[in-house]
Amino acid sequence: MGIAYTQALFSQTITIKNKDTKQPIELVTLMDERPNAFATTNAEGQANISVFRGSEKIVIRSLGFKTVAKSYADLVAANFELMMEASVLNLDEVVISGTKWRQNANTVPSKIISIAPTDAILLNPQTAADLLGMSGKVFIQKSQQGGGSPMIRGFATNRLLYTVDGVRMNTAIFRAGNIQNVINIDPFATENTEVLFGPGSVIYGSDAIGGVMSFQTLTPQLSLTDNPLITGKAEARYSSANNEKTGHFDVNVGWKKWAMVTSISSWDFNHLRQGSNGPDDYIKPYYVQRQDSVDWVITQDDSLLQIPTAYSQINLMQKLRFTPNEKWDFQYGFHYSETSPYGRYDRHNRTKNGTARYAEWNYGPQLWMMNNLNISHTGNNIIYDGLTIRLAMQSFEESRIDRSLNKDIRNTQSEEVQAYSFNLDFNKSLGKKNTLFYGVEYVLNEVKSIGMLTDISINLSEAGPSRYPQSKWVSIAAYLNNALKVSDKFTLQAGLRYNQFILDAEFDTTFYPFPFTTANNNNGALTGSIGGVYRPTETWVINANFGTAFRAPNVDDLGKVFDSEPGTVTVPNPDLEAEYAYNFDLGIAKVFGELIKVDLTGYYTLLQNAIVRRDYQFNGQDSIPYDGEMSKVQANQNAAVANVYGIQAGLELKLPAGFNFSSDLNYQVGEEELDNGTTSPSRHAAPLFGVSRLIFKANKLNMQLNTMYQGERKYEDLAEEEKGKDELYAKDANGNNYSPSWYTLNFHAMFQITSNFILGAGIENITDQRYRPYSSGISGAGRNYVLSLRANF
Repeated sequence: MGIAYTQALFSQTITIKNKDTKQPIELVTLMDERPNAFATTNAEGQANISVFRGSEKIVIRSLGFKTVAKSYADLVAANFELMMEASVLNLDEVVISGTKWRQNANTVPSKIISIAPTDAILLNPQTAADLLGMSGKVFIQKSQQGGGSPMIRGFATNRLLYTVDGVRMNTAIFRAGNIQNVINIDPFATENTEVLFGPGSVIYGSDAIGGVMSFQTLTPQLSLTDNPLITGKAEARYSSANNEKTGHFDVNVGWKKWAMVTSISSWDFNHLRQGSNGPDDYIKPYYVQRQDSVDWVITQDDSLLQIPTAYSQINLMQKLRFTPNEKWDFQYGFHYSETSPYGRYDRHNRTKNGTARYAEWNYGPQLWMMNNLNISHTGNNIIYDGLTIRLAMQSFEESRIDRSLNKDIRNTQSEEVQAYSFNLDFNKSLGKKNTLFYGVEYVLNEVKSIGMLTDISINLSEAGPSRYPQSKWVSIAAYLNNALKVSDKFTLQAGLRYNQFILDAEFDTTFYPFPFTTANNNNGALTGSIGGVYRPTETWVINANFGTAFRAPNVDDLGKVFDSEPGTVTVPNPDLEAEYAYNFDLGIAKVFGELIKVDLTGYYTLLQNAIVRRDYQFNGQDSIPYDGEMSKVQANQNAAVANVYGIQAGLELKLPAGFNFSSDLNYQVGEEELDNGTTSPSRHAAPLFGVSRLIFKANKLNMQLNTMYQGERKYEDLAEEEKGKDELYAKDANGNNYSPSWYTLNFHAMFQITSNFILGAGIENITDQRYRPYSSGISGAGRNYVLSLRANF
C-alpha cells in the first residue's frame, strides 16, 4: 500500500476503458459529492483526478455504461485504471442543461436526455436537425432540404431555445413560422447534445417554453504528460438519395496549460429524391428554368427528384484554451457557418392558374458567426464555489428572394442581426445538502433589414420594402435556483427569475403608410419553478415539476410584414405583450432487474396571452393590396389561450447474445383558441411519432435496425391555418388536405477495422416509402445508401 501511495503522489492520471473492447472511453465524467469536484476523460480515456485526492466517493458515469462509485484510495489500489461495463439500463447520467452546471440527472426535476456521440457515429445524421430527430423524442419539420425545425411537446420555433456552448442562439427575428437555424450547428464538432423538456425560463429566459436544446462543441483537451497530446478525426461520407458528399477534419493539440482544437466540415447535397411508394400528391414533376428572358416550366426526367432542393455548406471552428492552474480555465471559441443559396421547396410547390406560381423562391446564403469567451473559476469562497463568465458576439445573416412566374421584378429581403450577450453564473454549496445556482444576464440584438426590387429584364435595382423595422431588442435578467437534498432519497429544487425586456423599432413608411413610425415595448416577466426528485431505491426514479415560462415579443412578432399564405398579409402590431406558460409534468423511471427499463412522463402546459396571428385592421381596412393582389390583413396579437398535454414513453430491453431493444413513443394533443371563441388543434403539436430499435453489439461490430414512424393527422384535426396549404399535404378521399401516417425501415452498421479506422454503412428507408413528415413542405429521402469512413488519431 505504501508503494501505491507513493506512486499516487506523482501520478494522478486515471485511464478508463471499455471492458469488452479494451478501447479508451472519451467524455467519462467523474464527480464527488461536492458539485465543483469533477473531471472528464480525454480522447485517450485519461483524466487528471488530483482534485479528488482524499475523496471517499467518486461517482464515475458515461452514457451507455454502468455507473461506478469508487474512493480515491480504491483508484490508487487499482493503479489508476478502470474498466467500465456497457449497459443500456442506466438511471444515472450527468447533465448540464438543467442549471448550466454538471449535475446528476437524478437531482433535476425536469426531463433531460443526452444524445450519445456513439449513436451519432453509427446513424450518420446529415445535419444537427437530423441529430435531434434520431433521438426519437424530437419531431423535425422541414420546408426544404436545407432546413429542420424541431417540435417539442407541442411547441416549436421561437417557443423553443437553442444554446451553443452555453450561449443563447435565439435572436430577435426567430419567427413563429418554421425556422432552420439549427443546421448552422456542426454535428461533427459536437461532443454532447442535451434536450431539456418543458419550461426552462428560470435559467434561460425568454423562449424556453417547450424545451431547451443544448449543444456543447468540442472542448480543447490538455496533455496530462510532458508530451503534447495530439488527437483528432477525419471522416468522409456518401449518401445516394441526395448524392451527398461530406468531409470533416478536426485536430486537437494540447500541452499542460494550453490547448487548441481546429474543426472544418463541408457538405454538398444534390436534389433530394423521394420514395416510389406513397401518395402521388407529393410529386411535383416539373421545375422552372429561365431561358432567353422567358420562364419555362420543364418536365423532369425523374419525377421523384425534388427540384430545387440542392445546397452546400461549410463550417469552421477554432478553439483555444488556457488553464494557468487548477482553479482557472479560459476558453475562446470561434464558429463560422455558411450555406449556399437554396430553394424553399414548399413555395415552389404553390400553383396559380394551373401552373407554377413562382419562378424563384429561394433563401440566400445563411451565415452564422460567433466569437465567445468562457472563463471559469473554482473559488470555494463565501460568494461562490464555481464561477462562469460567458461573453459572446454573434452575427446572423439571412435573406429571401422571390419572383413570380414570367414577372420581371425580383424581390429580395435581407436581414442582419448582431447579437451580444453577457452571462455571469455562480454556484455555491451551503453545507452538504444545499446548493445555490444564481446569476445575471444581458442580451442585446441589433436588427438591420433591407429590401430590394430588381427588374431582371434591364438589371436595374431600387430600394424595396424591408421585412422588419430597424430595431434593438434588449433582455436584462437575474435568477436564483436552489437544490436542497432533503434526504438521501429526495431532492427539492426551486427557482425564480426576473426578466426585463425592451424593444425599440423604427418603421419605414416609404412603402407602407403605417399609422406610426416607431414602436416601443418595455415590460418585465417573473417566472419560477419548483420540483422534486424521489428515488426510493436504486432502480426507481420519480420526478415532478411545476414551472412557468415566458416569451417576450420580439422583432418578428411586432414588426414583420409578410404573406403567410396566398391572399393574406401580416402587418405590425406595436401593442404586443409577453405570453406566459404554466406547465406540470410527472415522470417515472424504473429498472426491472438487469433486463428492462421503463420511462414514462406525462405533462400539461397552459399558454396564456398567446401571440397568434389573427384578422386585423390596417388604417381602418381589413384588406389591402399586397404582392399584386388584394390581401386580407392579419397581425400577431395576444388573442388566445392554448394548451398542450401529452405522454412521452420509453422502453429498453436487454436481450441475450449482445442484442438490445429500445423504443420511444410521443403522443401530444394541442388546442388553441380562435378569435370566434371556438378552438382549433395546435399547429405545432405533432401527430403520434416515435422510433423502435433492435441493436446488436459485439466487440468491433455495432448494428441497428430501426423503424421511424408517424401517425395520421386527419383533415378535421389539422390546425385551421394548415387546412388550406395544398403544397404541404396529401388529399384524402374527400379531396381535403391531411397528413398520412408513414414509417421507414432503416439499417445501420459500424465496424472497427483497426483501432484507428471505423467503417460505417447503412440502408435507410429500405422499402422506399414516399412520405412527408407532418407540416413539412418536402418529402423525406427515398431508399438511401450511406457509406462512411472515419479515421481517429
